[in-house]
This record gives sequence, structure tokens and C-alpha cells, in this order.
Amino acid sequence: MEKLIYRVQAANSLLCVGLDPVGDDAQVARRLAEVIDQTSEYAAAFKPNLAFFLSRENGVQLLRETVQRIPESIPVILDGKFGDIANTADQYAKFAYDVVGADGVTVNPYMGDDAIVPFARPGKLVFVLAKTSNKPIHSLQDVALTRGGSLSDCAASVARKLDEQHGGIGLVVGATNAEAVARLRRLTPEQWFLVPGVGAQGGDLATTLRAGLRPDGSGLLINTSRALWQAENAAAAARELVEQINQLRPVAV
Repeated sequence: MEKLIYRVQAANSLLCVGLDPVGDDAQVARRLAEVIDQTSEYAAAFKPNLAFFLSRENGVQLLRETVQRIPESIPVILDGKFGDIANTADQYAKFAYDVVGADGVTVNPYMGDDAIVPFARPGKLVFVLAKTSNKPIHSLQDVALTRGGSLSDCAASVARKLDEQHGGIGLVVGATNAEAVARLRRLTPEQWFLVPGVGAQGGDLATTLRAGLRPDGSGLLINTSRALWQAENAAAAARELVEQINQLRPVAV
């Protein structure tokens, strides 16, 4: 977590640059390099989505080259949504950290602490899925519990307990439900949120910041992928978004 905090302060940014590469392999390799080079100045973190790499014949190699291109001072969160029993999670952790070189991961908590703890190495970041940005017809996350709250609230509470024990554990909280962002912030006042869903998925930036920022004006990583990938000038798009976030941060707190 220290690496993330230092980078947020050094860059004065809460922007997480999502890397969800689409196109043919040659085009993708060029565009990944462009987006990384153009947005590094403004990025608090980068988040390559594992599926968009594994779907390619040489995807793991491309992923490793992508991570190596990112400046060492910027955390890399591998978005794999891993979630399995402990001995399998150990192998996923080795892949994410030792093979790919990531600084953090996203994790599906359905199997409980067995699926989370193997990723909680010292200095690493683990973002546990709590309330995601998609809007399914049948949502497990919104199931009400007899003791009160929802399953997403339970996931957040488990992550909070594990963070107290191991450190470095935050939450994935989508921007498409500001009420849920605010509720989860009340449940987990100190943890970092990785926040997808602003922009293309309909999440409102200002509302999300008001709902989720900690009193210190931090604690959120606002992820954007398509807006930067598709931008004619990714640097200008990243700079504009960082400026929008920073203009709203004093208002939000």
C-alpha cells in the first residue's frame, strides 16, 4: 500500500488507467505502448485486464512486456478477479506477482478468506470485489442477509477484517451505484476503493467522489479504460480527467 500512497501523493492523482486492449496483436502492442507512455505522468496506477491478454496467442508475453514498460514508481493492478481455494490461489498469486510482475490484483471473495489471503503478500495490493459496476438481472451481491445488510456488505466487512490482519486489502466498488459507494465507505472508512464504472458505464464522477472519498480527500482509485484507449490524445484525456477529479476533491470532502 505504501507504493500506492506515495504515487498518489507524488502525481497528485487518483486516476487508475485501465488497459483493456482491443484490436489485432500488432495494433494492440503499438497502442499499449502509446497509452502507457502518454498517461504515465498522470496515472496513480495502471490496471491491465487479464482476459484481454489471455485471449491472444502470446498474451502472457505481451502482458509481461506491458508491465515492464510501466514506470517502476507506478503500481500495477492485475485485474484477474481471481477466486479459488487456497492452494490454487497460491498459484495465481505466483503468476500475478512472480511471472507478470504486478503489484496488486483483484479477487473474487466467494470462497472466503482462502481466496484472498494468499494474495496478501507484504507490500502488495488486494482489491476484493464488493459491489461491482455491472447491473445483472440476478445479482448475488444485492441479496439481503437475515442479520441485515447485503452480501456485498458482508464481503466488505470480511475484507476489512483481513486488512486489519494482513494489510493492503481494499475493495472494488463500482461507480454505478452511489448509494452503495457511500454505504460501503461507512462500513470501511479507511480502505482504498478501486472504482470502475465512471463514464461509459454511467457512473457520475462528482457523485462518486462525494460518496466515497475519505476525509483526507483520498482512498479512491477512479478507473477509466475506454475513454483513454479510444482518445486521439491519451495524455490530454488523462490530464483532463485528473484535473476534473482534483477540482472536485475539495468539494467532495
